[in-house]
Amino acid sequence: MSTRGSFSNTVAVGFMLFALFFGAGNLIFPPQLGQLAGSNVFSANLGFVITGVGLPVLCILALAFSGKSDLESLAGRVNPIYGIFFTVALYLTIGPFFAIPRTNTVAYEIGIVPFLENQSSYWPLLLFTIVFFGVTLYFSLKSSKLVDVVGKMLTPILLAVIAILIIAAFVNPIGAIQEPAESYMTNSFFKGFQEGYNTMDALAAFVFGIIIINIMKDRGATTKRQIMISTGKVALVAGVLLAVIYSSLSFLGATSVEGLGLLDNGGSILAAASQHFFGWYGKVILAVIVVAACLTTSIGLITSCASYFTKLVPALSYKQWAVIFTLFSAVISNFGLNSIISFSVPVLVALYPLAICLMALTFLHPLFKGRKEVYQVSILVTFLLSVNDGLNAAGVKIAAVNDLFAAVLPLYSVGLGWVVPAIIGGVIGYLISIIRTGVLNPEPVEE
Repeated sequence: MSTRGSFSNTVAVGFMLFALFFGAGNLIFPPQLGQLAGSNVFSANLGFVITGVGLPVLCILALAFSGKSDLESLAGRVNPIYGIFFTVALYLTIGPFFAIPRTNTVAYEIGIVPFLENQSSYWPLLLFTIVFFGVTLYFSLKSSKLVDVVGKMLTPILLAVIAILIIAAFVNPIGAIQEPAESYMTNSFFKGFQEGYNTMDALAAFVFGIIIINIMKDRGATTKRQIMISTGKVALVAGVLLAVIYSSLSFLGATSVEGLGLLDNGGSILAAASQHFFGWYGKVILAVIVVAACLTTSIGLITSCASYFTKLVPALSYKQWAVIFTLFSAVISNFGLNSIISFSVPVLVALYPLAICLMALTFLHPLFKGRKEVYQVSILVTFLLSVNDGLNAAGVKIAAVNDLFAAVLPLYSVGLGWVVPAIIGGVIGYLISIIRTGVLNPEPVEE
């Protein structure tokens, strides 16, 4: 393959990966973060970019570094049953339970509702849902053409219309940056860090990473080193695009408060900003951005979920699973955007630490020679603490437990109380392994 061919291939696949990531949450959360963070927008955005960009890139690299062909076998390093449990939970979270329905709901509420005279009617949502998921299913069944459809056709259009809005925000800001809201007065970095969870991208990275690795293999990467390098270049292209757009949308939000006021959500901010800059044409620009972004993510998620469950339950074909997930997502999407977000937050708060811990252990795998006890104790401790964090996010707070953890766990107040225990758990697991197997007879590194 020529250098030019390799470069264009990397860019095309990188664009596809960006488009798969850049969906509903990626659009609505940065502007809202910017409005609330105000003068602390730069530190808050940095935290958001770390979890919204840095972690997904690292998760893709971890999957390539592991040499595993799928997430289940990677998580199976803890235990085969845990591998299935974690993988199923992750796929359902970023699939039909939350992420896929959210793509349809965001596309409708931001891209379509502004054009409707009667916004309370149910029929437009029903018709849009049928069309949206019909298109999603069609391209999901054409998954072999995913790079051509998404990477070479939809993504350039998406980037072009986003650029129009971003350039307008920088050239002629709506207003001056205001003081931060109370929630961002202190610890704005860590607040932004947790807000990055809402994109679901670190979870999706384990899924989309498999797609990218398989594409790289199909296009000539054979050795582990070649796969790591080619996958890393693709992830870098997508990561840079995501970081630039997140930061720009956060800036747009921060400069919009003076002219637009504090709005309820990022979708309202984008709609008001688009109309401010371009009037009626702003609605059209925003509609193209939102529908294209949500559609590409929906296609990628249906494709990934159907592929995994076909392997897990081969009694049903890929086509059947794709139809099931499409129909289920269409039903869930009618619960509304706010309900979907409120239901998803506790689950994400519980799952994200487990994903981050698995990613870190994957990179450290050769250091502790792949001892299962390291995985098991570290993941167990993380699981117990993340479940408590998820309960807190759901409003089920156990005062005695929270008081104890706040007193003894570093970073607990900023939502990262699991980090130090996870490290200590890994050390304890290593010591248990040494005692069990003997220092002179370590278990070989798992390949």
